[in-house]
Amino acid sequence: MSAAAPPLRDLLWAFTRIGLLGFGGGPAMIPLVQQEVVKRHAWLSDEEFADILAIGNTLPGPIATKMPGYIGYRVAGVPGCVIAVAAVILPMIVAMIALLTLFSNYRHVTWIHGMGQAVVPVVMVMMGQLTMDFMNKSRLALGWTVSLVMMGVAGVTIYLLGVHPGWVIGGILASALLRPNPKREAAG
Repeated sequence: MSAAAPPLRDLLWAFTRIGLLGFGGGPAMIPLVQQEVVKRHAWLSDEEFADILAIGNTLPGPIATKMPGYIGYRVAGVPGCVIAVAAVILPMIVAMIALLTLFSNYRHVTWIHGMGQAVVPVVMVMMGQLTMDFMNKSRLALGWTVSLVMMGVAGVTIYLLGVHPGWVIGGILASALLRPNPKREAAG
């Protein structure tokens, strides 16, 4: 938990916005979560957010509840966890019921059908922006060569060999923990 926890009201509204605007499911919500918790409120650094995202992707269950739960807990304890998860879930439930009812009643109307299709490119751009942000962070931390090699190996492992991304991320995290750290050895 951070030294100066944000008011629970701020946490509620931040994750309510994410729940209301998170079209496309959990992965589409990741850029919105980053925008709120890193850029808008500065509750986490980019590195902390990347760590939470990596660990969240290795655990079972939807990322749309894991990230808010952990972030809420991290910045405001147990009440923050409960509020963040509820704030993300409740708007999604209400919106899903309302929109699916509307869609099923009016699916033959052209603009309703087009509205669903129009969201896809917006989500694609948001995911592309998040990908570019992570590529830049990787380049700054590891350099282009290591970043490109790791992307290639991960891509082959996931897409050609069919290994679940959680195992790939877990393997990378384990190798990072087992790798000798010259700074740690020099201090000890």
